[in-house]
Amino acid sequence: MRRVVFVKALMWSLALLAAAPASAEIRIMQSPGGQVGPFLDLFEKVRESGDRVVIDGPCLSACTLVLSIVPGERICVTKRAVLGFHAARSVDRSGRFYAEPEASEAVLQAYPGPVRNWISRHGGLSSRLLLLKGRELAAIYPRCR
Repeated sequence: MRRVVFVKALMWSLALLAAAPASAEIRIMQSPGGQVGPFLDLFEKVRESGDRVVIDGPCLSACTLVLSIVPGERICVTKRAVLGFHAARSVDRSGRFYAEPEASEAVLQAYPGPVRNWISRHGGLSSRLLLLKGRELAAIYPRCR
């Protein structure tokens, strides 16, 4: 079942790309995240396309990798935008999560400085989901017009 949810989330992300108008804008309206690899591939394509990214809702977990891949000057946020960060983790064969401290550190270092600083001020990456939104988010990324 977990795989079905992931596939649906990824297909939704790909549908956003496919439905994007020629005006070069990608809109993230709701992404719960998922496995890192497909998000890296997706956001690499967005970066290469030159498209602008509008974060217009929850962008959680692996979705936040967009901040590390797409240049910051091509990202804007709406009032509905929420970024959710947590430590990297994997799932063992019995379905239990376990921490991936080295991957967490690599991801943290890949985020832009202001995002890294915000995460550090809020206790760092852990199993707890940190939510960046509202004025704090608008202080880092511009509001979309």
